[in-house]
Amino acid sequence: MTNLVLTSPTTLTFGKKEYRCATGAGGIKDNKTEGDKATPVGIFGLRYVFYRPDKIETQPSKSLTCRKINQNDGWCDDPKDPRYNNHIRLPYLASHEQLWREDDIYDIIVVTTHNSMPVIPNLGSAIFIHVAREGYTPTEGCIAFAKDDLLEILKLIVPSSQIIIPKFDKKIKQA
Repeated sequence: MTNLVLTSPTTLTFGKKEYRCATGAGGIKDNKTEGDKATPVGIFGLRYVFYRPDKIETQPSKSLTCRKINQNDGWCDDPKDPRYNNHIRLPYLASHEQLWREDDIYDIIVVTTHNSMPVIPNLGSAIFIHVAREGYTPTEGCIAFAKDDLLEILKLIVPSSQIIIPKFDKKIKQA
């Protein structure tokens, strides 16, 4: 099995192994909108990986293109901007996230195909797979893993791997 399959809002299966994860504070929704903090329902490809070269010594994946993050990297989250849901260089005038962060959650970022090709304003931006906060606290809509788990997954994925996020009947409170 080459796909990552969310089996609950706090667990994901890849191959024969189950991993603990964090998902969006707004639940898992099939009608994702910008700022709702929800993880979107769907099947998404894995586009490429960003990583912090000062914290991750070698490229985390041999199967996906890996790009080193620097302090000028950002991601536009302004639905009115033409670069919405795209990588940008800082400084940037429109609303954005800085990818080089003081915490560790963006030490590794897997960019998914959510709301890309074409990008639709307000459908949600920056839906990444990244490193979980301590205690697996909910994300802004991303899926997050322990750093070691994410590194393990990235060593085993293939270019055709996708993340499958089904709709769950009820919101489960995350630990």
